[in-house]
Amino acid sequence: MAIITQPSSTARAVQEARQFAMPIVALGTIIAILYFGRVFFITAMTAVTIAFILEPLVTLLMRLRLPRSVASFVVCCFALACLYVIGLGAYSQLTGLYADLPVYGQRIGDIVGGVREKIQGVEKQTYQVFLPAKQRQQLEEEEQRAQKAAEKKRGGKKGDTTPQFAVAAPPPADTGSAIGNYVYAHLDSFYQILLMVSFVPFLVYFMLSWRDHINRAFLQLFQGEARLVAARSLQGIAGMVRAFVVGNFLLGILLAFLSSCMFWLMRLPYPLLIGPLSGMLSLVPYVGLPLAMVPPLFSALGINTVPVYILVMVSVALLHLLALNLLYPKIVGSRVHLNPLVVTFSLMLWGFLWDAPGLLLAIPLTAGLKAVCDNVKGLRPIGKFLGD
Repeated sequence: MAIITQPSSTARAVQEARQFAMPIVALGTIIAILYFGRVFFITAMTAVTIAFILEPLVTLLMRLRLPRSVASFVVCCFALACLYVIGLGAYSQLTGLYADLPVYGQRIGDIVGGVREKIQGVEKQTYQVFLPAKQRQQLEEEEQRAQKAAEKKRGGKKGDTTPQFAVAAPPPADTGSAIGNYVYAHLDSFYQILLMVSFVPFLVYFMLSWRDHINRAFLQLFQGEARLVAARSLQGIAGMVRAFVVGNFLLGILLAFLSSCMFWLMRLPYPLLIGPLSGMLSLVPYVGLPLAMVPPLFSALGINTVPVYILVMVSVALLHLLALNLLYPKIVGSRVHLNPLVVTFSLMLWGFLWDAPGLLLAIPLTAGLKAVCDNVKGLRPIGKFLGD
């Protein structure tokens, strides 16, 4: 009997090992595909996001008896014109900022130098309080020797009449600008990015104009009850992603307008550039508040007064808290039900896979995955785990 049952137990163990290993292998394969094909997937998800943002405008034009293809073309042309105008405004602001960069660099250097001097003063006072007198004397003698050595390097001791002959250094090689060198070193990556970006307008247009046909063709891939499940899943994904993407876009536009007006009233330089940056960065989960403070604080270096710094931080914090607690629930709604732990892990995962674009797309991707799990019977426990 032992000889007969041993092969069956071994086969059962092998089968259990395969059942355990196959999901891990499949998950690793999916992660590898998402990582190495991130340029393609980021381009596709960006086009889908823009299509969700523009879909309400297409629906509005269709109510005016325009065909979907014509309405999609008009909306895409309008979006490109808006991007062109925004690009011109950003270019004019960036040109002035580039001319003022030496001033901002000097201000940052002064701030860093002041902080360094304060730290050194605190360290010196700490040494004087806690170190014995003998060790303090040794440290002072070492500082004096270091100062004398530095004076010799700069031109000799005081009273030294020995002529100093400076050796002319060879002229530095012309290596070009840092931006040019970076672009040249990553030319292949920039070419891939530009190639994929050129496809975005066409993808958005076809997604808008062929939306109904794509939905019908997608549902034809399923039969019977599976088709109903696919239809509910597709509707749930569309509802969640539309609520999040369109709501955040409208909220970002509102915050950009309010921030620009607020910084203009404060007389900060380049309000039309730092206002939209601060408004959009405030929508980043968890770290939105410190990120939203970076552009106006950098612009405030042109004024460089403590009251302005305090006013910028307080105003940005109040606007961020107002948007998070009052405007966000009203505009975005409560359709994206994800618990904070899942949101944090999704930000970590998609940020690792797709860098900065992954942080922006993490929540809609996870919300879409939850919509699928909620409508597929075997995956509902996963949907409950992802939910709030």
